[in-house]
Amino acid sequence: MNDPRASVFLSDLPTFAEFEDVANLTRYRPLPEGWALAVADVVSSTEAIAQGKYKSVNMAGASVITAVLNGLEGGDYPFVFGGDGAVIAVPPNGMAAAGAALAAVARWIEDDLGLNMRTALVPLDAIRAAGHDVGIARFQASSDMTFAMFAGGGAAWAEAQMKLGRFAVPPAEPGSRADLTGLSCRWNPIASRNGQIVSIIAVPRDTARSDAFRTLVADVVAVANKAGGLGNPLPPEGPVPHLSLGGVASETNARAPRGKRMMARLKVVVAIFMTVFLYRTNLTLGGFNARDYARQMTRNTDFRKFDDGLKMTLDINAAGLAEIEALLDAAASAGVCQFGLHKQDQALVTCIVPSLRAHDHMHFIDGAAGGYAQAATHMKAKAALQAAAAQ
Repeated sequence: MNDPRASVFLSDLPTFAEFEDVANLTRYRPLPEGWALAVADVVSSTEAIAQGKYKSVNMAGASVITAVLNGLEGGDYPFVFGGDGAVIAVPPNGMAAAGAALAAVARWIEDDLGLNMRTALVPLDAIRAAGHDVGIARFQASSDMTFAMFAGGGAAWAEAQMKLGRFAVPPAEPGSRADLTGLSCRWNPIASRNGQIVSIIAVPRDTARSDAFRTLVADVVAVANKAGGLGNPLPPEGPVPHLSLGGVASETNARAPRGKRMMARLKVVVAIFMTVFLYRTNLTLGGFNARDYARQMTRNTDFRKFDDGLKMTLDINAAGLAEIEALLDAAASAGVCQFGLHKQDQALVTCIVPSLRAHDHMHFIDGAAGGYAQAATHMKAKAALQAAAAQ
């Protein structure tokens, strides 16, 4: 979907390489007039996770990104994966396609994953009329991959409006399917190497000075940087593929409609076996080397991001976690932030892989026992207690 104005904006976005700069608002550029935010989240994700559907919850969040980007014909539009949902910036000429993709993917999520996905398309002019904005920057995660960062409060406001039922995009008719080409969910959970997998959300309070929150982010990132691989739950050499069929059903459902899944399932199973074989033998087939791909996975992960606040899923030891908790507690007491965190033993990986031969495959990291959804729940519970105590 060619839009020259959108292409100019995206190509001119600032890119930064040091993640501690993520809260530096001078790095961001406002979305141009006429854009919108496509937002989505799983209704009652905490209950779904308690029922053991954590992999499906993450699959749902990644499927929204896949569907909208494919609907926009593969443009490199800014997005953030939130664990149980997502936000994607949509250019003016992409509104109809994004709305159709949201409707179709919400139907697929309900029919095939058994989850209720809220979706909305929120115009930028409504966001600005409410006193917020949407600023975008790009973090250079690797030489092959940048991830978008969102600031300005607009994404958080859009998500809140969606939960109130505003700007809603209703699900499409039963049987509708979004284009989920590239969506992959075949990796096993990744066990912690350093101690625990911790999902952290920290958002600035409305009254906080931007420099105080920026200092907090830099301090938290500095502690995480002491961990091997900057706290990345994936090891430097990448995850080791195993002969496991745990993600086959979800990926098969994404590839083909009911009644036409036998061949799709066979292709996924064969791909898993071939990846394991090529990894163990270190052979290259058709330009694909499984060990190189695994190393690229680690470099192309979004284990840390900024979406109107800091979000990180880290593999960290007890001392590092205690240091981060102390920083967050002190900042919360000083009125700088609200935060929540959730500890677990494993991380989940959900992927968008346009091509095995290209290096632009991207990998979304979340905690395997609730991750960001549970961290957000804990943050909201703390805020409710504080509000009750203040009355």
